[in-house]
Amino acid sequence: MKKRYGGTITLIMILFLLIACEKESKTGEAQKHEAMSKALESHIKSFEGRVGLYVKHLETGEEFAFNENDVFPTASLVKVPIMVKLFDKLDKNEIKLQDSYTYSDSLDLYPYPDDEGITGQLREGAHITLNKLANLMIYLSDNDASLWCQAIAGGGLEINAWLDANGFEQTRVNSRTAGREADREKMGWGQTTPREMAELLVKIYRGEAVSQAADEEMYRMLGRVIYHGEALAGIPPDVQAASKQGAISRSRSEVVLVNAPAGDYVFCIITDDQQDTSWEFDNDGFRFLREISNELWNYFEPHKPYQLRTQLEKYW
Repeated sequence: MKKRYGGTITLIMILFLLIACEKESKTGEAQKHEAMSKALESHIKSFEGRVGLYVKHLETGEEFAFNENDVFPTASLVKVPIMVKLFDKLDKNEIKLQDSYTYSDSLDLYPYPDDEGITGQLREGAHITLNKLANLMIYLSDNDASLWCQAIAGGGLEINAWLDANGFEQTRVNSRTAGREADREKMGWGQTTPREMAELLVKIYRGEAVSQAADEEMYRMLGRVIYHGEALAGIPPDVQAASKQGAISRSRSEVVLVNAPAGDYVFCIITDDQQDTSWEFDNDGFRFLREISNELWNYFEPHKPYQLRTQLEKYW
């Protein structure tokens, strides 16, 4: 009998110790989260401009959010919903990636003659496949290819209808879209919120946007962008990440889903009304993207710390 009581007492003591350890662990995690939240808030408050940020760890559900539901200009982030609607049409067999299109100046794709895109430099009558146009839109963020893809996808009205039907209330294409002229004057090509843009990328990753096959192809495309000098610079180069970048004079933005060793996480950062409107490497917005991305990596991956490279500007 004594043995039995002794065993019971030992078991109770072990349970108390386990509960105490669990509480201590949760307290430590809460303190760590609070410290990170304060650090992010401090960065945002010191930034000379408006900032929206949404972060979510997909396995634990941990979030950081600041102005995450405020509407911001998309700049080139708008190319993600354009791509989604394009693949929606592909999935329905309305178009094919192998379809060939003919370039003509009459298409009036992009109004700025100094644009560095490749598509706008095609000669009159040149042929290009939809596959190449879609990849140029994402891989190089080619504006001419993107406007062409927008038209092939059915235009802004059809893209916006897809967004509305799939629960994206604030994300919209404005440019060349009837009824959204006033929004274009205010926000430019498109508008979104940090939360919605992050959630759209998560849908693609999980195969919940169009179809498993279509979403996998979109995710591969988003993993091949060449603009790795901002948020992607804060992540080790041997880690898979899908992303899209955006930049106009007073706004810099990026949405990234990181397939990290300790669990996938997504974040979207958008700035607006920036005081620094330069296009140099050390622009406040570009630097902000790099630094926040690196802090998030080191927070979620403390066992694999990574420092921003020195002399990064040389490769920008």
